[in-house]
Formats: sequence, C-alpha cells, structure tokens
Amino acid sequence: MTDLIEVNTADLTGAALDWVVAQVEAVPVAIAAPHYGTDWRVYKPDFGGKYSPSTDWAIGGPLIQNYKVLLTPPTDMVHRNFGSFDKRNGWYESGHWGSTIFGKERKHRRTAFQHPDSPLIVAMRAIVQFELGDTVQVPKELLQ
Repeated sequence: MTDLIEVNTADLTGAALDWVVAQVEAVPVAIAAPHYGTDWRVYKPDFGGKYSPSTDWAIGGPLIQNYKVLLTPPTDMVHRNFGSFDKRNGWYESGHWGSTIFGKERKHRRTAFQHPDSPLIVAMRAIVQFELGDTVQVPKELLQ
C-alpha cells in the first residue's frame, strides 16, 4: 500500500468501501493485487478470507444491526414536488435503496444515501459517513 487519496464517501464502492469500513471497525486487513482476472481485494491476513461487508450479508448484516441502519427499498414511496401547480406533483416509488442512520448520543447528526441496486452499499456508505465524515482517505490502488 502506498499513497492515500481523498474520496467522497458517497462515491465509495467495492474494495475501497470495504477497506474504509474495516478502518471504521478496526478490523486488521490487507489488500491483494489483481490475480487471475480478479480486482483488487481486501482480506483479513490472520483469517485469509475476503473482507467484503459491501457485498457479503454475513459481514455487513451485523454492522447494519449494530449501527441501527434504516434501510428502505426501491418501492418505498417518496413525495416529488415539481413546482407549484405542476400536475406531476405527488407520491412515487423512490427507485433506489435508501439508508439512514440517526445520531447517537455523542454524534447528533443524520446520514442518508441512495443506490439503485444494493442495500449493503448504501448501508456501508452511511456507516462510513456517520463515523468518518463526507470524505475519507483510501489507498490509491483500490480506486483503479
């Protein structure tokens, strides 16, 4: 691992997101270079297994529970306002997975994200933003 690059939390995906979640949770991880057609990956050196909370419910699910992340499905209804007297105003399906975390006692803030396909990605982004903020430092290799 060499240089770290600043990235918006909302833009994190894949191994970069998994690596930052590991930092939040103080999980010791290492990164492995692409090998036999794989991408960069995050793994636990003592365990040897891939650490991927953004794609593996066995890892991400307990984090969602611990942080009390509220997940909303793409079918959840949201109100859209297109302006005064516009006939399109009304309730529509959001079309995206949403995640929200409401502030803990020590942190009085709320975080929310949306993603078209993955509840785990929105939940992990919410956890990262809740603990580390809107931007984070990520190994440049994970952004390739």
